[in-house]
Amino acid sequence: MGKVQAITERVYQASPQRVYEALADYATVRPRLLPEQYSEYEVRAGGTGAGTQVHWRLQATEKRVRDCLFSVTEPRPQTLVETDANSSMVITWTVTPAGEGAKVVVDASWQGATGIGGFFERTFAPKGLNRIHGAVLDRLSTEVE
Repeated sequence: MGKVQAITERVYQASPQRVYEALADYATVRPRLLPEQYSEYEVRAGGTGAGTQVHWRLQATEKRVRDCLFSVTEPRPQTLVETDANSSMVITWTVTPAGEGAKVVVDASWQGATGIGGFFERTFAPKGLNRIHGAVLDRLSTEVE
């Protein structure tokens, strides 16, 4: 099994603190950021930052639907790590200063399949997930700018 990774980033004309607070708000802001690939979104514990537990179904392709149950930690300032209880997926959201604004980097990784299936997963899955996370980051601009 090989590691599969998808990294997406955007720069915003808003303070890093404002951007981080929006991303850490799983109860109010996050649901507004999610594109049509997400369904059954539900905060099951917490709702802001570390200690939050959130569920959703992610339809990455027509046939590929994942049931996700993420627990959120904050291992360092302005970093959210979402760890899925149902798979090896880990999504790290990092906010850093960028000039007068903020940069967000979303790094999603998981242990992929082996063989020919793994080859196709490593080739195509990151592109699809980058599109999905790109849509989330595009919607974030409406929240913070």
